[in-house]
Amino acid sequence: MTQDQIILFALFGAVFAALLWGRWRYDLVAFSALLIGVVLGVVPVEQAFAGFGHPATIIVALVLVVSAGLVRSGAVYLITRTLVDSTRGLGAHIAVMGGVGGVLSAFMNNVAALALLMPVDIQTARKAGRPPGLSLMPLSFATILGGMVTLIGTPPNIIIAAIREDALGAPFAMFDFAPVGGVAAIAGLVFVALVGWRLIPQSEALSAATDPMAAFAPYIAELTVPAGSKLIGRRLRELEPEAEKNDVAILGLVRGGARRYGTQRTTTLEPGDAIVLEAAPEALDEFRAALSLDFADAAREEKLRAAGEGLSLVEVVVPDQARIANRSAQAVGLGWRQRTVLLGISRQGRPIREQIRKTQVRPGDILLLLVPQDAVADVVDWLGCLTLADRGLAVTDTRKTWAAIGMFAAAVAAASFGLVYLPVALGLVVAGYLFARILPLSEVYNFVEWPVVVLLGSMIPLGLALEEAGGTRLIAEALVGLTGDLPAWAILTVLMVVTMTLSDVLNNTATTVVAAPVGIQMAQSLGVSPDPFLMAVAVAASCAFLTPIGHKNNTLILGPGGYRFGDYWRMGLPLEILVVAVSVPAILVVWPF
Repeated sequence: MTQDQIILFALFGAVFAALLWGRWRYDLVAFSALLIGVVLGVVPVEQAFAGFGHPATIIVALVLVVSAGLVRSGAVYLITRTLVDSTRGLGAHIAVMGGVGGVLSAFMNNVAALALLMPVDIQTARKAGRPPGLSLMPLSFATILGGMVTLIGTPPNIIIAAIREDALGAPFAMFDFAPVGGVAAIAGLVFVALVGWRLIPQSEALSAATDPMAAFAPYIAELTVPAGSKLIGRRLRELEPEAEKNDVAILGLVRGGARRYGTQRTTTLEPGDAIVLEAAPEALDEFRAALSLDFADAAREEKLRAAGEGLSLVEVVVPDQARIANRSAQAVGLGWRQRTVLLGISRQGRPIREQIRKTQVRPGDILLLLVPQDAVADVVDWLGCLTLADRGLAVTDTRKTWAAIGMFAAAVAAASFGLVYLPVALGLVVAGYLFARILPLSEVYNFVEWPVVVLLGSMIPLGLALEEAGGTRLIAEALVGLTGDLPAWAILTVLMVVTMTLSDVLNNTATTVVAAPVGIQMAQSLGVSPDPFLMAVAVAASCAFLTPIGHKNNTLILGPGGYRFGDYWRMGLPLEILVVAVSVPAILVVWPF
């Protein structure tokens, strides 16, 4: 190996190790690797930031904005409200929701599709009296599957098309992915609706839950002892009868800003002490009222009430791109910026030992917020979180529904027939949405997932450098050598399995940037067309069903569904095997060697 190859392989190894570790966010890891590559001379200075102007990066950003426009115009709500019915059986509900999610995710970002449908699914579960964990995982998988059908449905397809254009002179068209992706999606949806949901582990508590919050309550929360309270001078254990009566568990005590060791049952209470509790929202409020305790941020609550504003308890789930993800409420200035109090955090299986306001919030957490009634929508949007019920947070204007649909449909048709370059077509849709005031100009940049943009902009130059240095050829030759004299279709299957495995533990964007050039090199080594190998990578990189970290959608449902890390593979593994089994024959028919 050459010196450049050694440096680049070391950089990619460090990136993958850091992504697996999860200590730092993926955009910081990728951008740091890019800068190191430039400093070490393996990435040319003039190409250092070329990835940020790459068509793949631009398309991903524009698709997110267009998706937001479709939601704000009421176009998507029109579909969901028409088709969703809480009286259906679970299997039928999953089939309908999965079908809706699959179709939506084919034409809008699949994370956005799930973000829209998840509150609908939870509300339907509440009305039907069943835990949402039985339907959220199938819905997540369905939106991932649907994204494989079109060019704009998922970032791996966009990257694959751009890499094909760079390598072969022409990209894949809008619906080139449909024959293979459609077969895999339909087979996957049928499996999920008929068999898959039955494989989800069900504890007795989950099966007995009639309210969705029972699946992800309780919260870890804090209530403080106010000055003049009748509790001052009493021992903490003396509060246990009232706590038991209200179904609240007392976990410990915070004094002087520090959590005291142990449960502190014999400690005498003082003014300003914060009692650490585990409780559902209703129980928490009943216990607070019974003992005349204050919220942890009592001063903030007092100011809110003094201003004459009504207060609302709001439950939200934290996506990995939320403003508060991997930060504390104190760090983002939740109180002084948004007049909002973080009352509690629900985190499945993970103890919380710090003060609530200082606790680092993680993707998948559910937050209990005390918000002024007139600012609920603004606060939730500012945080970048999702409510756990369909509270109508997005302000829609149904007069513009068909205008939004018409502009988007015209752009898709023009791009599909080659009349307009896809990034330009999507850019025209965004401009149209802004001029028609479907989207507010002041918020348009909020809809772009900038960490994804930074990840793509950083990984693309690194991937190109690895290819130019001959690194992808080395990987391809190694894989071909390992497969020996196997036929081309078997080598294609091996590439799919390797790519799918990587995507289950790494970001699918990073996996695609590395795997697609390897697929082209493997095809050239075998003397066959690279298109089937690129299609194999596109399908495999999108199919991350084994873990909650393989795809953002899986992370998003972790808290609301009450899932554990090991719950995903039970339905995900047979689904991945099925996808490989149906995709390989479809590729051989539609994209022959």
